[in-house]
Amino acid sequence: MTRFVMALDQGTTSSRAILFERDGSIAAVDNYEFPQHFPTPGWVEHDPLEIWESQLRAARGVLAKARVEVSDVAAIGITNQRETAVVWDRASGEPIHRAIVWQSRQTAAICDELRSRGLEDEVRKRTGLLIDAYFSATKVRFILDAVDGAQQRAERGELAFGTIDSWLLYKFTGGRVHATEVSNASRTLIYNIHECDWDDLLLGELRIPRAMLPEVRDSSGIFGVAESEWLGAEIPIAGIAGDQHAALYGQGCTKPGLAKNTYGTGCFLLMNTGEEAHVSSCGLLSTIAWSIGGRVEYALEGSIFIAGAAIQWLRDGIGLIEHARDSEASARSVADTGGVFLVPAFVGLGAPYWDERARGAIVGITRGTTRNHIVRAALESIAYQTRDVVECVRADSGLELDVLRVDGGAAQNDFLMQFQADILGARVERSPVLEVTALGAALLAGIGVGFWSDRAELESMGDGAQLFEPMLGAERREVLYASWKRAVERSRNWERD
Repeated sequence: MTRFVMALDQGTTSSRAILFERDGSIAAVDNYEFPQHFPTPGWVEHDPLEIWESQLRAARGVLAKARVEVSDVAAIGITNQRETAVVWDRASGEPIHRAIVWQSRQTAAICDELRSRGLEDEVRKRTGLLIDAYFSATKVRFILDAVDGAQQRAERGELAFGTIDSWLLYKFTGGRVHATEVSNASRTLIYNIHECDWDDLLLGELRIPRAMLPEVRDSSGIFGVAESEWLGAEIPIAGIAGDQHAALYGQGCTKPGLAKNTYGTGCFLLMNTGEEAHVSSCGLLSTIAWSIGGRVEYALEGSIFIAGAAIQWLRDGIGLIEHARDSEASARSVADTGGVFLVPAFVGLGAPYWDERARGAIVGITRGTTRNHIVRAALESIAYQTRDVVECVRADSGLELDVLRVDGGAAQNDFLMQFQADILGARVERSPVLEVTALGAALLAGIGVGFWSDRAELESMGDGAQLFEPMLGAERREVLYASWKRAVERSRNWERD
């Protein structure tokens, strides 16, 4: 009898593998970082083969750490950085270009051209998204333009496009399966979330041939098998979801009105809206949450591009801290930011602004400003950006968000979580499960092979959540938030052609 489900959590800066036991506890974790490539300011790229190698290494490593046999693993679930685009040669399996990362702004000119053709409303109506360099399709267009002969090869069916889930699935199955699932497809800008099919009008506008697109499937169910050469025996790959959708599922937000926020490289707040795709009036995205047994559920999403990456920048970019964990002590060493606000628009601003020409700004600096004030301002910026999105959720849904479920690396920072509760004026509930995104992928895979019957089988995993209650007075809260909004305006529309 199998004892584990393996989750592969392929993120923006690292590839993780986690083994979950039948009660949802973690048996082992392995993790490897891979290089980031910045060809020019605002551009972010990954080598798809480095992603594959790091993910394979993590999968092998977690089995070794747990000292388990491959035959003990019932299934593999995949969760991934969503909008990152890979184009590869079907015959050789070799990428024709580096992957263009979801953070990258290099397709801003393509987006401008689409807007100039009056496509904004059609894109919104069909996909639930906005025209922005964040999404995959303009990245595909960029690659087809950048590589000689790529357009013609794509039209002949010689090239394949996929988000990272498709790429890993293709590699693990030895090139036998070229597929994705609905949550990832819904982030491409060319998938009709109402008809649940690739959209011919948008494919035509972007000149992306259908021949290069993956088959779209449910989020739970057998996609194929990882070949024995990779892990020592065949294992079914039975669940896939984009990272934020997997976290929503892992957090147990399976009923309309429940919301979670994941604090990773970026910050992503999703609220389940059930079987109805809500249209946002203030900059949120309508997206598919998942599809299980042919039943599609939707979510509203606010996407923040830079969250934990701001702390990484403090460490690696300007050397204000030695380790990410040092940020909490640094922030607590000062009473407040001394009037400093940091807007981490390093790759533009996501929801609710959608300003791909915004750039990072630090305002309010005086002679008394120290590195600790700047570190604190960076942490607070994550909470302010989250409030920007919550304000939209409240407006679009008509619901008062009394509690926000949180997870992700930066969610372990107690200072940040307390400030988050303070600036929202709402409770913050931190999951006792640290690997909630991977848990969501594992659950989808486990359900896909009958390892678990449904999500309700592990409802008790939410027990022991830590609560952060708001302590800041309402007047002070609104003064701070108004100052944040002023700082954001200083950063907007900064980059010019």
